[in-house]
Amino acid sequence: MDDARKSLVTGERMKKVKLKKINAALGLLSIAAILLHMGYTVYSYLTFYYNPTLKTLTAIPFMVVTCLHAVTGMLIVFTQSDGTRLDLYPRENARTILQRVSAALMLPLLILHINTFTLLQSSAKAGNWFWFALLMISQPLFYAVVLSHIAVSVTRAFITLGWLTSRERQKRIDTAVYLFCAAAFVAATVIVIRTELTMFLPGGGTV
Repeated sequence: MDDARKSLVTGERMKKVKLKKINAALGLLSIAAILLHMGYTVYSYLTFYYNPTLKTLTAIPFMVVTCLHAVTGMLIVFTQSDGTRLDLYPRENARTILQRVSAALMLPLLILHINTFTLLQSSAKAGNWFWFALLMISQPLFYAVVLSHIAVSVTRAFITLGWLTSRERQKRIDTAVYLFCAAAFVAATVIVIRTELTMFLPGGGTV
């Protein structure tokens, strides 16, 4: 009876580990997909070049993989009790909170992001500048949420997949990822906002 119980417990643990690894792999794939889409978007706004096929090819994989990642992530949160204690691991717990909050905010902001250009266009045409301003603010907020999630998730995924075991190496990779995400946020925000102001504001956004 004890052997059977141990075997059952071991099997359950293996399932949990497997689910976490699947979620980590999906997370890394979603990161690659969103960075590819952001790269195309920044390039498109910077050069005033729009290719609907490229937009679709970079956007759909991101949305599909991200939805799968979200589903597996929710399964882990709701079916596995493996949270960290605030008093024992305050730093790791802060990363966990940021990771989960950013994940929760990502979906509604993504839905808005998909329709932002059309909404900006209609708002500018109708002269609804208050709604136009809110839409403009939503874009850097979306970038901040996505890149914050990436920043706290990369090395965690590496650890889950067994690719990273050194604490010192994790810190170095974290620092590099934080700097990259900060630079990506600034680039995306400045280029996209500047181009949209030029396109939609009277006088091309100049005073």
